[in-house]
Amino acid sequence: QVQLVESGGGLVQPGGSLRLSCAASGTFFSINLMGWYRQAPGKQRELVAVISNAGTTNYVDSVKGRFTISRDNAKNTVYLQMNSLKPEDTAVYYCNAQVPSSWYDANDYWGQGTQVTVSS
Repeated sequence: QVQLVESGGGLVQPGGSLRLSCAASGTFFSINLMGWYRQAPGKQRELVAVISNAGTTNYVDSVKGRFTISRDNAKNTVYLQMNSLKPEDTAVYYCNAQVPSSWYDANDYWGQGTQVTVSS
């Protein structure tokens, strides 16, 4: 079992910043990938950023240059630094972790979601 606990969401004005955190706990040997997804009302959930256990990152085009994903493997924690926030960034943000269940398979685990609202 793996539990992901998110924090850091809230209300911020356009142009402001927020830092999201997601800490993994439970029984596991490693985490292959950690990422952040978001879902706005009426829209599909989309991948925002992902980071491998080696530190390789990918971002959706709309956040490149504004968001930075990082991880602390010793703490099993992933972060999302969000700068220059725009109203269109408003969504529920979900943490995701891909955890190997065997040599051949892996399972995806999800955080509970944290609301980010960008508004004046």
